[in-house]
This record gives sequence, C-alpha cells and structure tokens, in this order.
Amino acid sequence: MPSHAELKQRRTVLARTWESHVRTGNSDAAVTVNLNRGVLESWQRSAAWVSPEVESAPVDDADRALERWRGGPVAAGLQTTAEDMSRVVDDGDMIAAVTDHTGRIMWTRGSRVMRRAAERVNFVPGGRWDEASVGTNALDLALRTGQPSTVYSAEHFSRAVHGWVCYSVPLTEPGTGAVLGVLDLSTTWDRAHPLFLGTAQLLGRLVTAAMPLQRRSSAVPALELQVLGTSQVRLAGRPLLLPARQVEILVLLALHPEGLSLESLHARLYGDADISTSTLKAEVSHLRSALDGGVGSRPYRLTVPVDSDLQRTLRALDTGDVPTAIAAVCGPLLPESTSPDLEEWRRYLEVALRSAVLGSDDVTSAMTLADIQPYDEQVQQHLVDVLPAGDLRRPAARARLDRARSA
Repeated sequence: MPSHAELKQRRTVLARTWESHVRTGNSDAAVTVNLNRGVLESWQRSAAWVSPEVESAPVDDADRALERWRGGPVAAGLQTTAEDMSRVVDDGDMIAAVTDHTGRIMWTRGSRVMRRAAERVNFVPGGRWDEASVGTNALDLALRTGQPSTVYSAEHFSRAVHGWVCYSVPLTEPGTGAVLGVLDLSTTWDRAHPLFLGTAQLLGRLVTAAMPLQRRSSAVPALELQVLGTSQVRLAGRPLLLPARQVEILVLLALHPEGLSLESLHARLYGDADISTSTLKAEVSHLRSALDGGVGSRPYRLTVPVDSDLQRTLRALDTGDVPTAIAAVCGPLLPESTSPDLEEWRRYLEVALRSAVLGSDDVTSAMTLADIQPYDEQVQQHLVDVLPAGDLRRPAARARLDRARSA
C-alpha cells in the first residue's frame, strides 16, 4: 500500500501539472509526469464545455428516469448486493454510486463523512457526472471506454474534487454487451489503495450476475447503425427510415459521445455551406422525435446506448484485431455524405484498414480488402503474397493483380 508521503507527493505533482496544463495550457507539463493519455484527452475535451472551477455537478429532475431505472436490470441486480456494498463503503470510509447509461447518478451508499462531501459536489441521485457537465472523472471514462477507470486527485478536471480518488467499472448487459451504467467507489485521496479498483470490479460482477435472467434483454432501447457501405438504422430492433442528413447527425453524435455544441455540430455537418443553424435545429428536433426522445441538448448527445459497424471497426483497429475490424466493413463510410467531418473519418478509416491488413498475414482479411479495393495494386499483391503455395485461389488472385496493374 502506498505510504501517506507517497500519496501526498503524487497529489502535489498532479496539482502542479493540472495548474500548468489546465489553467495555462502548457501541454508539455502533462507529458513530463506521464499523465494517463485518456485523462489528458479528457482534459482537452472538458475545456470546451466546463470551467475547471465548476463547484458541483448539475442535478436533473430525475424522478421519471429514476422510476424507469428502478424497473431495470441494474436496479434488480443491485438489490441483492446492496448489503455487500454497504459493508464495503462503511469499512473503507467510501461512497458507492451507480449511474445510468448517460452518467446520471441513480443510487448511492456512503459513510457519514463521504456523504457530506458528496452532497457538496452533487455526487447524489440526479447528479450528472458526464464529462460535458463536470469534466474529467472516472465515471465518464468508464462509460466512454467500457473499461475500468481510476481518476486520482488533480487528474479530475474540476478543482472541487481534487480531494477525491474514484474507481469506476462499467455495468454491461450480459446478453448484448450494452453499457447500462457504471459502479463507482470513491474516497479521499489519502485513502487510495490499488486494491480498491479490484473491489469495484468484484462488486460490479456481483451486480451483473444478480440481474434476473428474464430481464437481461430489457435494457434501455439500443440504437444500431450500419453506415459502412450502406445506411441502416434500428431502434430496439425496429428499422427507422431516416433522411440522409439525420443519419449523418447520428453518426457524428455516436463518434462524439461527450456531445457537440450547436456550433460544433453545424461545422462538422455542413462545413462552410450557407445553411442556417435553424435548419440544423429542425433536423435534430425531427431526429429526437424519431428516437423517442433519445437526443439530449446542451450539448447535443445521444441518450440511448448506441453501437455501429463503424464503432466496432474502430475498436478492433485500436486493439489490433484485424479480422474483426475488416469483417464489419462492406464499403466506405456513408459514401454519399459531403459532411467534412465524415469525409475525414472516411479517409482515416480507409487508410487505417489498409495499413492494418497490409501488416497482417490473415488471408480472410486480405481477401475482404481486395474485394473492397479491387484496383489497389498493393492490396492485390498482398493477397497473392499471403495465399499459401498451392492454394486454389492463387490464380484468381494473380488475375486480379494483373487487372489492378493495367487499370
């Protein structure tokens, strides 16, 4: 266990880094202390939304949301583990919180000291702990990445929680893998211990395991997008026929789960085109109706779980899983779109996929990319190279290579 002196030294260094980077914009300071890349990127995003001097999280009137949440799988699983949770927080002088999929706190249990501290920063039911509302924190990072997250002291964007250390784990629906929320354990910076993240993970597994089988398929409506080579949208399994512009908005919001301001969304969608913000507001309004209210505002963001062939491909590329990355691709990203942001993503995806496949010896991946890019000579040569000698597909691959060379 780190000594008090070691924790204090770490806190001091992080505070200086925060002061230099967040307050003055000196990004080199963050590099010198090997700041977690996810935290640094979150600082940069947070600066567009909130002040580092924000004193507390905004609180929603969450009565209706809380009523729905209480009838959902996480609340059901939590009922059987609440006693274990209470013991943990009492023994460790901590506070436990569970959020919904938007980062809004739905449930808390805490020691007397931590409850008082939580009330001062609205770490309470209804409190919104998404990045756009309160800046960098472990709850948002766990929701964003789908991975356990720890944020210590001045790694938080808001100075108001520099006295905290938070350990968050995503709570996923067993049948679909949809992230339904997070479980967080928080305490003061001087009580930090490496085992606390493992404790949060164990409690998260207990909650998930306790979700009733008959309710595991009743997660909040899931939005599914197919946008690589085609354009299909489904909400809770039901097809939605949406105009091309609204599909583009969906993709942009899916790529930016922290949300986009009106001005940012307008620029990413229309570029320099002479189109009023009123037109965009109308598009978002129609889209919100189509999604049964699933688009939030200030900033614009999706408030229902979303997955897409694009996101699956990007996740697979990040982990080096080339077969999975290429398997989801049927063509370019919304090929008819003229959105400057989506055009950039389209080019990035093409280059990233090409580089990944050319660096792999997986035959299926090479064949898939050869189909997608039939006139790319290097891609066709790579297919020939990875096919084993004597493979019956080699003559056809050589013919494709010759065709690409003569094109």
